Amino acid sequence: MNQRMESVEKWAFYVKNNPKKWKKMHTEFINSQFKKSEDFIKRLLKQKDGIKKILELYNIKNIGGYPGLSKK
Repeated sequence: MNQRMESVEKWAFYVKNNPKKWKKMHTEFINSQFKKSEDFIKRLLKQKDGIKKILELYNIKNIGGYPGLSKK
């Protein structure tokens, strides 16, 4: 079995045996991912041509759909 599947099975075992603990842990992880993404975008916006970099990075074609970018 490869390492990835072993990790998935360990997590499944943990979730099954810790129904209350895993939710908090998972929520913290997901929230930290959103926070890192937001912080990264804020840092990019401070750079020269930051909006252009974001548009290219995320392949954004419709800037009107992103009010936070079109106002800057």
